[in-house]
Amino acid sequence: MKNITTHTGTLSSVKRLPSSINGNPRFKLIIDGYTCITTPDAGVAYVIESMLGKRVNATIGTHYGCQSLNTIKEA
Repeated sequence: MKNITTHTGTLSSVKRLPSSINGNPRFKLIIDGYTCITTPDAGVAYVIESMLGKRVNATIGTHYGCQSLNTIKEA
């Protein structure tokens, strides 16, 4: 992952994307106006839905040309 930046804000939108080839969940997120997706087979995807509407600290970077979530935790 390249160009990693840190963002703090409310996780306001979660849209389910098609699962990865291995069957793991994928999501499209909006964190304080920044849109990103989860990378395929990332373990962080399993906690996304429980954080909806909460204030979070997230790192977002570029993964194969897409803005992707690197880490996320409650603020």
